[in-house]
Amino acid sequence: MSDRITQAHLVDSIAEALQYISYYHPPDFITAMADAYNAEQSPSAKAAIAQILINSRMCATGHRPICQDTGVANVFVEVGVEARTDWTRPMQDMIDDAVRRAWLLETNPLRASVVVDPLDTRRNSGDNTPAMVQTELVAGNSVHVTVSSKGGGSENKTQFAVLNPSASVADWVVDRVAQMGAGWCPPGILGIGVGGSVDKAMAMAKASLNEAIDITYLRARGPQNRIEEMRLDILDRINALGIGAQGLGGITTALDVKIATFPTHAASMPVALIPNCAATRHIDFMLTGDGPATFAPPDLSLWPEIEGQGPIGRHISLDDLTDDVLASLTPGETLLLSGKLYTGRDAAHKRMVETLRAGGELPVDLRDRALYYVGPVDAIPGEVIGPAGPTTSTRMDKFTEEVLAATGLKLMIGKAERGAEAIDAIRRHGAVYLIAVGGAAYLVSQAIKAARVVAYGDLGMESIREFTVEDMPVTVAVDTKGNSIHETGPRQWART
Repeated sequence: MSDRITQAHLVDSIAEALQYISYYHPPDFITAMADAYNAEQSPSAKAAIAQILINSRMCATGHRPICQDTGVANVFVEVGVEARTDWTRPMQDMIDDAVRRAWLLETNPLRASVVVDPLDTRRNSGDNTPAMVQTELVAGNSVHVTVSSKGGGSENKTQFAVLNPSASVADWVVDRVAQMGAGWCPPGILGIGVGGSVDKAMAMAKASLNEAIDITYLRARGPQNRIEEMRLDILDRINALGIGAQGLGGITTALDVKIATFPTHAASMPVALIPNCAATRHIDFMLTGDGPATFAPPDLSLWPEIEGQGPIGRHISLDDLTDDVLASLTPGETLLLSGKLYTGRDAAHKRMVETLRAGGELPVDLRDRALYYVGPVDAIPGEVIGPAGPTTSTRMDKFTEEVLAATGLKLMIGKAERGAEAIDAIRRHGAVYLIAVGGAAYLVSQAIKAARVVAYGDLGMESIREFTVEDMPVTVAVDTKGNSIHETGPRQWART
């Protein structure tokens, strides 16, 4: 019989695991991304994968977050029915203690993204609690814990349907991925839950994302059942869509497809689809009573050597954004930005538009300036700013026309595609939309040489900041004529 598994064992282990996955990708993910990099034929997609891998290695050595969206803590706990514990508190309370400790660690603070009261004030909890917890009683005398951090961009692309029993799950998944766009930051993993009930299908899909990437082994060995056949079929069909890394067009959109099933009602076929982004973060461990879990760092030799790691692209001054300069930018072109830009995402846009509608003046002058959709991680000593990668731009689409018309803003920087309404506004106002690579937040932050909050400080990570940047790498996504790389790129690389 094992010794007691204490509250401290559980809390200490989860807190350490959350810190660990904030800066270490799982080894299988690094290997899969390296394979994708070596195989990629699209120059734009290959450059994006290179940034993700370079960023990943920088985070592994610097112990700073892979992505500015350090995610919501998802913790899966399987408690053996014979496990001896000294627990006297609810599981949620113990895990929230671990999350609080991990997010507020002074040497590597993580970005608090959880808001309480989602229907009203949406006040930030400040410490990323509460965690999303799933608990199950299983056979045995140990406790198995899987810890993951799930970002909002990929979570927001979750799909669900109750299909007819005769429908094709594969067809539905491929169609949904084709419609999802690039907001989930591919390449990543797709988790699919089939059967059970509505909630069971979602839970299975989420849990399947924590399984090891094994599709290369499966393809070499050959499928041995219907689920394995479906995994290969769905993966091949999705990659044939040509969406590619960051939606720029390429041969790899998904690295693996996971499918979990459960018995269901004869009249139903619930299907949940949850993507995991290029900031895939998870680890599992077992507690047996001999102390908290320990985690060994991955071998740095896992990361591939990438040639030409210095900044490459056309130099653009953000302090001289003339109409001629803007008109000369073409979709797919790589730029290196230098000068001053402002930051602002959902909450800041909402407040700016409310101010404009009320006839007020904005606290910053955006005329002929650039606005970066970002909510950075807080800096630690020696840093100007913490990891500062882009957020999904489509959430700003409904504000774009009013902001461009009222302010004279020239450049917007985010990630993923823009909707038709926003593209039309960009074209009418002669503006340009650029993308930074989602999943390369620490790399991007190295280009930021100065940062200060200039407005809406009460919004925390969503406040408006002024950045001074030097050679910040971006890609032109929508030009002044409304041409979008997220439309032309996938079309070019689609394989029918």
